[in-house]
Amino acid sequence: MVHQLADRRDVDFVVFEQIESEKILKNEKFNGLNRKALELVITEARKLSIKEILPTNVLGDREGVRFENGEVKVPDSFHKIYKLYCQGEWIATMDDVNVGGQGMPAIIWAAVSEYFVSANLAFIMYPALCHGIGKVVETYGTDEQKALYLEKLYTGQWGGAMLLTEPHAGSDVGELSCEAVKNDDKTYSIVGNKIFITGGEHNLTKNIIHLVLARIKGAPPGSRGVSLFIVPKISVNPDGSLGDANDVVCTGVEEKMGIHGSATCSMSLGSKGNCRGMLIGEENKGMKAMFCLMNEARIGVAIQGQALAGAAYAHALTHAKERCQGKNLLKIFDPTAVQVPIIQHPDVKRMLIWMKANVEGMRSLIYYTANCLDLEAFEEKEEDREKYKGLIEFLTPILKCYCSEKSFDVCAQALQVFGGYGFTTEYPMEQYLRDSKITTIYEGTSGIQSMDLLGRKLGMKNGKCFMDLLGEMQASIVQAREIAGIRNLADKLERAVNRSSEVGLHLGTLAMGPDLMVAFTFSHPFLMALGDVTMAWMHLQRAIKAVPELQKLVGSLDPQDRRKKAETNKRVAFYEGVFCTAQFFINSELPVTMGKFDAIAASDDAAMGIPEVSFGT
Repeated sequence: MVHQLADRRDVDFVVFEQIESEKILKNEKFNGLNRKALELVITEARKLSIKEILPTNVLGDREGVRFENGEVKVPDSFHKIYKLYCQGEWIATMDDVNVGGQGMPAIIWAAVSEYFVSANLAFIMYPALCHGIGKVVETYGTDEQKALYLEKLYTGQWGGAMLLTEPHAGSDVGELSCEAVKNDDKTYSIVGNKIFITGGEHNLTKNIIHLVLARIKGAPPGSRGVSLFIVPKISVNPDGSLGDANDVVCTGVEEKMGIHGSATCSMSLGSKGNCRGMLIGEENKGMKAMFCLMNEARIGVAIQGQALAGAAYAHALTHAKERCQGKNLLKIFDPTAVQVPIIQHPDVKRMLIWMKANVEGMRSLIYYTANCLDLEAFEEKEEDREKYKGLIEFLTPILKCYCSEKSFDVCAQALQVFGGYGFTTEYPMEQYLRDSKITTIYEGTSGIQSMDLLGRKLGMKNGKCFMDLLGEMQASIVQAREIAGIRNLADKLERAVNRSSEVGLHLGTLAMGPDLMVAFTFSHPFLMALGDVTMAWMHLQRAIKAVPELQKLVGSLDPQDRRKKAETNKRVAFYEGVFCTAQFFINSELPVTMGKFDAIAASDDAAMGIPEVSFGT
């Protein structure tokens, strides 16, 4: 069993070398923190993940959740690690100490989350929801609501759940039918049914605080008339003590392809007429409050995808180094040649560097976006804060869709490295593949993310957010051209950046005219192609940091000199890996992306033009 999850050396490289996160510590919020403290936090998260959480991953998958007499019981092994996780105060890692958080930079939250998720995704969703619900309460709640709920959510004493989806509405939230009627005591009586509710019921905590989207009777139709309510499983008295059970009932749990240890519940509210909730935020402004949770969750899902891909890659790499099969191709006709580790076979090595490029590129992109969260909060100039806010909003659908789609692909390739063994339950590869698939679906499917990118984000602020992102890429290109050895990579990225701008303008224009439907058939291909360019940018940034270090350590950039030195020097080996991976992605993957852009620019209308009857019976 591989006990390494995320590559700690690469995590440190991104946090401290590529992003240079120590710069953010100059802000007074982080007074007293230094690099050593940040490293220690990552170390403790890694230790907890490997020693305590990882051993529950397969156990939890095979045991699953149990639905008995209206109660959901999580895998037995989850109780211990939930207590340890809460005791470590990991739920509110990046939140202010004044509300019970650790007060860490957002990039450290991303790093520790990667470890926790890669150890056991199904488990980590329970405490993650505590934070998501808590953040909405912190942002939109009244002083009374904060006093009642915030500390208990951020410490994990109470669980949290978001009740959004309904059977007939699905992703079209504005069509929900859950209804709220205002009472004389300012509470609301709520009646409705919800499905696919993660953590809607479980036995990890005594209480669960549900946030419920519902329409107040008489409110406008569609999303304009949706409000958000706090609906506890057990009512909470004004002094914070628990009262009577609220009329919130779990009616069943889903049997799923993956994340078996995560409870996905069907929920009934007010079936006995006794469900009471409190409005949070303003009437008919529930969607705005909900997106406080959704945007955080979408970045969280990107971390989930990347983390599972990283764990799968770590397993595949170890297996490729240890599994001996076949002769080295250079000795294929030598009858005395012995079997070699499969990492020596060209196709296996190709799969490994492809996985490495995706895992590390996604890590850099996620950590970059996390750092933008802090820059948005702490930059002195308002125009800079607005710039980073725009970058976060623009990158969020790319992160969520691209990282989740690539996660499934990486897990599939990692399983392929194992061959037939990967297809068995003897190894965890098939679980990684099953678990990763949900990341392309929940918190907004890949199709919804691509529609958001084309329909909202591309033209946001008259295209400024998109232009700011391309401007950041151009700044890296200018920097790279000053470094021998990567000027050619900078040139290739620049051509892709310019092409993405041209195609984005074309598609945005198409979407505003009579060919709107055709434009949106290309929204997902465009998002994935733009994701490729963004990943290439990250790899160029990584090379900008790695190549000068190689020059110092080796004395030259001659490939033979570098690779010879890498055999005996771990630092050289690491930076050589960064450089080679950047070369691979930009030289081998980016040309494919350019072809994708050509197809999008052609905007063939066959997908919309084909009659429905022509699809077949």
